[in-house]
Amino acid sequence: METTAIPSTSSRLPFKSQEPAYLPIFFPKSLLLHCRSKSLIRSSLESTRSFPSSLPIHDKNPHAICRDIQRLARQGKLKEALTLLDYFEQRGVPVNATTFSHLLSACARLKALSEGRQIHVHLRINGHDRNSFLLTKLVQMYASCGATDEAGGLFSELSPDHLLPWNALLRGTVVGGRRWSHATLSAFSEMRRAGVVPNEYSFSCLVKSLAGSPSPLMGMNAHALLIKSGHLPSSTLLATSLIDMYFKSRKIRMAMKVFDETPHRDIVLWGAVIAGFAHHGLNREALDYLRFMAADDGIAPNSVILATVLPAAGELGDGKLGRELHGYAVKYLAEFQRWPFIHSALIDMYCKSGDLGSARRVFNGCDQRTAVSWTALMAGYVSNGRPDQALRAIVWMQRDGLKADVVAVAAVLPVCAELGALKLGKQIHGYSLRQGFLPNVSISTSLMTMYAGLGKLNYSARVFSLIERKNIISWTAMIDSLGKNGDPAAAIACFRSMVSAGLHRLDYVSASRILRLCGELVAARLGKEVHARVLRLGLCGAALVAAELVAMYGRCGMVDQAKAVFDRVDSRGSLTWTAVIGAHAVNGLAREALALFGEMVAAGFKPSRFTIDEVLSVCEGPGLVNEAVEAFDLLTSRFKLMASDEQFDRLVGILKRAGRVDEARRFSRLRSVPTGRPGQSQLLVS
Repeated sequence: METTAIPSTSSRLPFKSQEPAYLPIFFPKSLLLHCRSKSLIRSSLESTRSFPSSLPIHDKNPHAICRDIQRLARQGKLKEALTLLDYFEQRGVPVNATTFSHLLSACARLKALSEGRQIHVHLRINGHDRNSFLLTKLVQMYASCGATDEAGGLFSELSPDHLLPWNALLRGTVVGGRRWSHATLSAFSEMRRAGVVPNEYSFSCLVKSLAGSPSPLMGMNAHALLIKSGHLPSSTLLATSLIDMYFKSRKIRMAMKVFDETPHRDIVLWGAVIAGFAHHGLNREALDYLRFMAADDGIAPNSVILATVLPAAGELGDGKLGRELHGYAVKYLAEFQRWPFIHSALIDMYCKSGDLGSARRVFNGCDQRTAVSWTALMAGYVSNGRPDQALRAIVWMQRDGLKADVVAVAAVLPVCAELGALKLGKQIHGYSLRQGFLPNVSISTSLMTMYAGLGKLNYSARVFSLIERKNIISWTAMIDSLGKNGDPAAAIACFRSMVSAGLHRLDYVSASRILRLCGELVAARLGKEVHARVLRLGLCGAALVAAELVAMYGRCGMVDQAKAVFDRVDSRGSLTWTAVIGAHAVNGLAREALALFGEMVAAGFKPSRFTIDEVLSVCEGPGLVNEAVEAFDLLTSRFKLMASDEQFDRLVGILKRAGRVDEARRFSRLRSVPTGRPGQSQLLVS
């Protein structure tokens, strides 16, 4: 059988490959160049709807068909595009280089190695195998798909003195290489040794490959090389890449130093800063820099920045700003109704602000409901204490013609634990198995949490044992499961096993969960150990971690340490203030806790609904009834927070124990008023 081989010699590869040195790929011509009848081709194209026109294919202009192939490539419909290439080959019609460029770009973007190899064969048949531009695109495509040997073989056919092939190789190693691999750095070093001077794009690929690396020193070395080469501070592209790298490496001060030194700031650079703050839970800073962007540089936010800041506004409970952003999107973004990701962000923001009515209105106004928008609504129901509505939503989602995806399943599993629905949880477990979702770590950890919440620790441990590649999230879920089921010794042993393995690095989410567990178990020694690790990893700047540290020390009776951690927090927010108030409250320091609450309000921080719980718990002591009523009215009238039935009951109980029965009755009557509007308690104290 006659075959066509693509050379894949890696002897001249500028970095070491983990694959065998020579791996030839053979394409049987009898398979790739087989003939098809016109009727078969025509029926295949009609079935895939490649041509919406009623004209027969052979009557269409070849240039028009090439444009159709390019359109299909942009849409990621590679199978339909390959069908057209087969048709062209059958009729002997040549395909231009521009069409092949679009196809190879689509393969690189989708990491479609099999389709890329087929397009490579078509390219050779059309006589483009010596086109240096297309060879460069092939190098990038193979490298992006992880086929380093084939990329190296083609790279060796190009001139090593030209910059374009090197940039294609660098870009491919960034897209297709393993996380924080040395492939991009090795290729960059080899390029410099070959005497090729890197440009902005080359440096941008290098910096992107170092983003989030466990070794920030490598990123700093790249930064120094950029300054030495004269690209900074004039290059906005490289400044943006550096800011993104430093944020992902948790070097926030270095990121802001680059930002301050950049003279020309565009919307992409501002977006990198805002996204960096939001990613680290610094939501107030993210919103502040949104305001600075509009006020200082006169730059209006685009859809990407809106999708970033809307969750931040929701986390802070800033419904007013969220509504302003919603109004801006409706007024100034013409394509707003066609962007499902903006609708999902709006639903998420309104749900986190406690405004389910507005969230439902946004959802009902969506032109196209996606799995993401349904999942956002389900998560909103869960966070607002409507688990039954969340279960109904997943049923409605399927009636809407959408299958529950991984994210939707992960969102609804905790609801089963909250409602005690073991049978339903098992059914969703079975659905996940049938859909091939397992062993997805997100689904596995949600299943572990659900079974642990239902008291089925053996099921949780079984799911954990079936995870082939355990990460920090799965370990944290197992530790949490053991702790919540009354086995703190096993939870601590599990944590130490994870640490001794040395394979997993704490992130701010896992650190906060383990710290919360330490507080619940009053395990001060383990809490201090986790605190030390958090300090070494530079995670104390995250608001969630700082708040859990304060709460942990408070629950362990170490109020001075809790206050010391709070005082060292640079960027305080509602989370940290509420945590330090709770730390004093749980240790019976009522006056100090109320004084801290007063400082919080005076400093301009908006309390959350969790702050109501802490303040009411403080005021349950003797002689603090007036303070309870004043604080409750302040939170619900001035800050427009909606008190829950349980919070009303606690306030009524405080008033009854103090003998103020008439006021207690008025609060009870107000609690029974069927209204969803915040701020109703302003009528209570007159």
